[in-house]
Amino acid sequence: MNMNWLYFFAFVTFIGVMLAAANRDPIEPGEEPPVILQAGYLGIFVGIFGLMAQFASLSAAMLMFVVLIAIVAYGYKLFEGKPAEAADKTKRIPLSVEYARDFFPILLVVFLLRSFLVEPFQIPSSSMRPGLIVGDFILVNKFAYGLRMPVTNQVVIPIDMPKRGDVMVFHFPEEEKIDYIKRVIGLPGDKVEYRNKKLFINGQAMSQQDNGTYQYVADEAFSVVTTARKVEQLGDRSHPIIIDESKPTLTTMNVKDFPNRDACVYSDDGFVCQVPEGHYFTMGDNRDNSADSRYWGFVPERNIVGKAFLVWMNFRDLKRIGTLIN
Repeated sequence: MNMNWLYFFAFVTFIGVMLAAANRDPIEPGEEPPVILQAGYLGIFVGIFGLMAQFASLSAAMLMFVVLIAIVAYGYKLFEGKPAEAADKTKRIPLSVEYARDFFPILLVVFLLRSFLVEPFQIPSSSMRPGLIVGDFILVNKFAYGLRMPVTNQVVIPIDMPKRGDVMVFHFPEEEKIDYIKRVIGLPGDKVEYRNKKLFINGQAMSQQDNGTYQYVADEAFSVVTTARKVEQLGDRSHPIIIDESKPTLTTMNVKDFPNRDACVYSDDGFVCQVPEGHYFTMGDNRDNSADSRYWGFVPERNIVGKAFLVWMNFRDLKRIGTLIN
C-alpha cells in the first residue's frame, strides 16, 4: 500500500465532502447545481475510488466501485419508503443519485472493456528497451490468452496460450496489485539457460546478431548509458535487445527465494532453470537492467493479464503513437 496515495485520496474525499456540505441552499428540479457542489461530488467519487484502489487490485476496486455506484443510482427508490407512482413529482432526487445515474453507464462500459477486451498500461521503466521506452502508453489484449473473470483472473473461455517471444503483462507474483511487462522466454517444461549473456532454450542457442549501439538516459541516475544493440532470434521470431557489456551476466546477490527456486541453478556466469508446469519464464529486453524471472521467479498462469500489442500514446515522443509491439 502506498501511504502517499492513501493520504492523497483521503484528502480528496474530505475536501469533496466539505465542498458538498458547504452548499445548503435547496436546488429546484431542473436547476443547475452550483459548480462548488459539482466539484464536491466529483471529489467524493474520485476519492472513494482511489481509496478502494489502495486496499485492493485495480480490477477489484473497479468492480466494487461500479457496484457501489449502481446501488446509489438505482437503490434510491427502495429506500425512499413509498411507491414510485406516489412520489412527489416536484421533489428533486438527491444529487448523489443524479450523478450516480449519469456516471454508471460510462463506468460499466469502461469496466467491461477493461476486464474483457483491452486494458491500458504505462511503461514505468527502461527494462523493455529498446522496443518499449519510459512514457509509452500501451494497449494490452485481454482476450489473447482467453477470457478471464474479473478479480479472480480465472479463464472461462480458453483461446490461446502465451508463446515464446510474446510481450506479456502479468500481475507481479510478489505483489499482485502491481503489473509487470516482460517478454516470454520459457514455456512450461522448457529448460532456460543464460550463460555469458547468451540465451539457450532446451539446449539450443538463440542467435544474437549485432545491430549497432543504443544509448538512453538511465531512469534514476540521469546519466547516458551506452549499450550494444542486438537482434535475438527466439524460435521463429526475432526482437531487438540491448546488452551492457560493463555489467555482469547475473548479480547473484539479487536472486530471491521464490517458489520453485529449486528448479534453478545459479552461478557467477549465469543460470539454468526448468520451467514448472503452469508457469512461464520472462525476461526484459534490456538484459542488464531488468528485474525479471531470473531474480524473482516464474510467472504463474493465473497471473497473466494479456498480450501487449500497441503503443497508443507517448507525450514525449508523438512519433511513437501507433507503434506495433513486436
